[in-house]
Amino acid sequence: MITAYVGLEVRRTLRDTSFVVFGIGMPVLMYLLFTNLGDGADAEWKAASMVAMAAYGALGAALSTGSGVAEDKGIGWLRQLRITPMTPRQVVVGRALTGSVTVLPAVAAVLAAGALVNDVRLGAWEWAAVALVLWLGALPFTLLGIGNGYRLTAQTTGVVNVACSIALSVVGGLWFPTGLFPHWLRSLSGFTPTRRFAEIGQSLAEGAVPGPGAVAVLAAWALLFGAYAVFSYRRSARTV
Repeated sequence: MITAYVGLEVRRTLRDTSFVVFGIGMPVLMYLLFTNLGDGADAEWKAASMVAMAAYGALGAALSTGSGVAEDKGIGWLRQLRITPMTPRQVVVGRALTGSVTVLPAVAAVLAAGALVNDVRLGAWEWAAVALVLWLGALPFTLLGIGNGYRLTAQTTGVVNVACSIALSVVGGLWFPTGLFPHWLRSLSGFTPTRRFAEIGQSLAEGAVPGPGAVAVLAAWALLFGAYAVFSYRRSARTV
């Protein structure tokens, strides 16, 4: 049953025009603009920016899962799910799996743009490792989006998710290199999940092993956002 539920939610998401345009098209457009304006960029920057923009696409796609949750809550779909044989855990896991699946097109589109348009060259294992890490590493943001969806109204969830996406992208260095930041902001960036998320992927793209600090920070945020999602779901059960 959970497989059918995930399939239904994935089809609903991919039929959403705004998701296709902003969740998949926008990161590709921003990547190509950032790396091809002016005198152009070197191969190293094109590869690093590719990973950062793929991370940005994954972030937006993951957060959008929460918007679907909030909309379902508003139309009574969550109430209907509670009278099906599915357990609450299965519903939450199904939503998380949906977010994981819908992250893939956003990641794949940016990586394809890097390879086909910007001529980024990586080894076969590096492409596979970067794609896998960006896919699995988006889980904390899926949990954040789900938590917002269960906790807030549909309209508020959309606003909060956009704010989270912009703030985490800018401070995390997904749009601009952290080397351009003032010292205090560069230090703050190191504690953000987006900085560490992109850093893991960029390390693999360079053929290096990600540092344990980056993995630890991202794991800590995953636990925090997971606890937030569970708390939000429990609160929503009292009113929905």
